Amino acid sequence: MAVYKKIAFIGAGAMAEAMISGLIANKLASPEQIIAANRMNTKRLLELQRKYEIKISASAADAVSEAEILILAMKPKDAEDALHSIRDAIHKQHLIISVLAGISTDHISTLLHTDAPVIRAMPNTSAAIGYSATGLAAGKYAEEQHVKQAEELFNCIGTTTCLKEESLHAVTGLAGSGPAYVYYLVEAMQQAASSLNLSETEARDLIAQTLLGAAHMLKMSDEHPLLLRQKVTSPGGTTEAGIQMLDHFKVKEAIESCVKRAAQRSEELGRMYTPPSSEGIV
Repeated sequence: MAVYKKIAFIGAGAMAEAMISGLIANKLASPEQIIAANRMNTKRLLELQRKYEIKISASAADAVSEAEILILAMKPKDAEDALHSIRDAIHKQHLIISVLAGISTDHISTLLHTDAPVIRAMPNTSAAIGYSATGLAAGKYAEEQHVKQAEELFNCIGTTTCLKEESLHAVTGLAGSGPAYVYYLVEAMQQAASSLNLSETEARDLIAQTLLGAAHMLKMSDEHPLLLRQKVTSPGGTTEAGIQMLDHFKVKEAIESCVKRAAQRSEELGRMYTPPSSEGIV
């Protein structure tokens, strides 16, 4: 059974689609309860309408006036204009959930001229199949009931972890961007498989199941990843030979730098789109 009367997505990019797909597939919302709006791309809205049978609106303010929950899913660079366009339609009963990288709840409240509850969320695109890893942080006007609502919503498209807002930069670098790192790894594994005369289909099936098995081991085992790796790595064996090449090319250091750089970029985006003097003013 669907829980909410209406959810409005302001922004219609990949993350919005992933969430829409997950909400409908997991029956937290029916298509008629979801409305999407964006600033210019009517073609994109029509695509989402055809694919998911949701409602669409050329006016973000009109979409907001129909909804109880607002999902802010525009690009960070478009946030100020978009929030200014909807602020007259905001009321205290709205629950505002932002998936904007780097932009604080205080700044969102400032731009909207509201003390309605704001919660920041950092899901990832695995939301489309119900496997997002989502970080949640409550703004100063959000109460426990609002956090529970957000948890309920995002638990239907994966798992949630509640943290302090300053930790969301790390979540962005780790889980928000994380699927892309895994796909990057798979690209390399598929290229290697092709050079070893495995077909693309054969390699894809083997790689996908290998990743799935390793992920389940991490979830089900209390052992540290180091110990799990050591159990697979026999002295003088094939796995040790492969790990030696990863060490040779400093892959561990590269991955650590990758996550840290993505988190740093989240902080940069926040500074870029958040004037320091505006924080905390509503």
